[in-house]
Amino acid sequence: MNQAEVTKLVSQLRVKVNPRLRKFRNPGGPEERLNKLRKTVTALIKHERIELNYPRADESRMYTERLISDAIRYGDCHKTTMEMADYWLMEKQLIHKLFKVLVPRFENYNIAYTRIIKAPRPYPGEKHFKAVLELRGNPYPSLLPDNHTNRNLIHNVLLDEARKAYRAEKYKEIAARIDADMKTKDLTDEKCNESKNKIDAQEKIVTLEESDNHQNRKKNDQIIDDLKRDNSNEENQDSPEGDKTK
Repeated sequence: MNQAEVTKLVSQLRVKVNPRLRKFRNPGGPEERLNKLRKTVTALIKHERIELNYPRADESRMYTERLISDAIRYGDCHKTTMEMADYWLMEKQLIHKLFKVLVPRFENYNIAYTRIIKAPRPYPGEKHFKAVLELRGNPYPSLLPDNHTNRNLIHNVLLDEARKAYRAEKYKEIAARIDADMKTKDLTDEKCNESKNKIDAQEKIVTLEESDNHQNRKKNDQIIDDLKRDNSNEENQDSPEGDKTK
C-alpha cells in the first residue's frame, strides 16, 4: 500500500496539527495531561464556547476536530468511534449530542468545525495568553464583527449615528476647553506683562531717585567744601601772620 492510499484511511483534519505535543504543568505525568484534555473536550462539546489558556485550547482543538470528524465519517454504529467518544466525553449524555446534534450540523462543512480566537489578557495580570475556543454554529453572539450582512440593520444604523453624535459632542467639548485654556493663558500673559511693566517702572523710579539723591549729595558735598575753603581763607586773612606777609 503506497502513501496515497494510507492517507485515505484517516480523515484529514482541517486545522494545523502540531508535530510535537505541548508540555503542560501537571504533576501527574502523561495520564494527568490526558485527563486535562478530556475535561477541556467535554466542556467544549457541552458549552460550545469556553475561555482558557491558549496552549491548552490549541491542543484540545485537535482532539475535538478528530472526534467530530470520525463521528461524521463512521457514525454511531462504529465500535472504535463509540469507544473514542466514550473515552473523550466524560459526561456520557454528551455522546447523544455528538451524534444527534453536532454531526447533522457539521456534516456539510468544508471548513474546520471549531474556531479559536485570541482573547485579551488583563494588565497587570497573568502572563499566559488567553483564547476563546468555540464550535461553529453555536447559539452565542459572534465574537467577530460582521459588517457585510448586519451593517444596514436598523439598530446598527442607530448605533452608528449615536456614535457619530457622541463623538461630535466630545470634539466640541474638547475644542471649547482648548479655547478656554488659550484665553486663560492670554489673560495670564497680559497680567504678567502688566506686572512686569509696573515692576520695571518702579525700578526706573527708584533708579532715578537714587541718581537724584547721588547728584544732590555731590552738590551738597561741593557746597560744604566751598564753605570750608572760604572759611579757611578768611581765617588766614584775619591772622597776624597774614598781616606780616602782606
